[in-house]
Amino acid sequence: MTEALNIDPGAHVPPDHRAGYVAIVGRPNVGKSTLLNTLLGQKLSIVSPKPQTTRHRVLGILNEEKAQVIFLDTPGVIEPQYLLHRSMMRAVEEALQDADVVLLLVDATRFDPQDRSLDHLKGISRPVLLAVNKMDAVRQEEAIPIVAHYTDRFAFSEVIPISALTGYNVPLLKERLLEYLPFGPPFYPKDVISAHPERFFVAELIREKIFELFEEEIPYSTQVNIVAFEERPGQKDFIDAEIVVERPSQKAILIGKGGRAIKTIGMRARQEIEAFLGRSVYLQLHVKVRPDWRKKASHLRSYGYRI
Repeated sequence: MTEALNIDPGAHVPPDHRAGYVAIVGRPNVGKSTLLNTLLGQKLSIVSPKPQTTRHRVLGILNEEKAQVIFLDTPGVIEPQYLLHRSMMRAVEEALQDADVVLLLVDATRFDPQDRSLDHLKGISRPVLLAVNKMDAVRQEEAIPIVAHYTDRFAFSEVIPISALTGYNVPLLKERLLEYLPFGPPFYPKDVISAHPERFFVAELIREKIFELFEEEIPYSTQVNIVAFEERPGQKDFIDAEIVVERPSQKAILIGKGGRAIKTIGMRARQEIEAFLGRSVYLQLHVKVRPDWRKKASHLRSYGYRI
């Protein structure tokens, strides 16, 4: 279950204030993380054109005068092939259990009649909205068969065409989601944008650069762990991160000839981390080999995955 922070009981809350959880679910690469970032007005969830970039559910908080929306960005729904995949699908199920409202996101440019996301909606009695994403890339009539496919299989509360990338209809989507949230006080202080610690986002930003720079199996075989994170007033923060891979050959590729590849990862990640934290950092990277870590419960638990 998601744990909220304690709120000052003396704080004034308007009687018509709404607060609740919205789970964003869907296939890999339909734009869930891009939508979260657009809704929040800032980058919180890493984005890549490669599928299965998101492995954890990422909690992002939208605060307004009379509302607090806690968005849960989830891994793309897939058929699990190994233990890491099963942990990712558990994150989807837990988000659906916590949600007051569910948002199923589909891609208007890539129709998949075998979308397993619908299987996860069975038995859900809370409001479920269907958002058809990437409408900036297709004509509206092209989306009609896609909408018909989904609405024939589930009774959605509403269907809204959007573009997470351009922002088309995103304000309307936000407005409609708010209408379905229950009345109540905020779960988190109004100046909080996420419950995740900074080191979570630092690890994610490093992993994002690996997804950007490498092809084939390398990004999917990689895990990033923050070994040390020291805030040093008057100096650069010190961050020591390990990149875990499954084979020595993958380690050699990540390091590169003369260490050029890992230097590029570090340079690009450091720029993103400094922009996110708003302060300078010294980033140290090293690579470790742990064979078949994606299939071993002990490794996955130590990396923060729920099994």
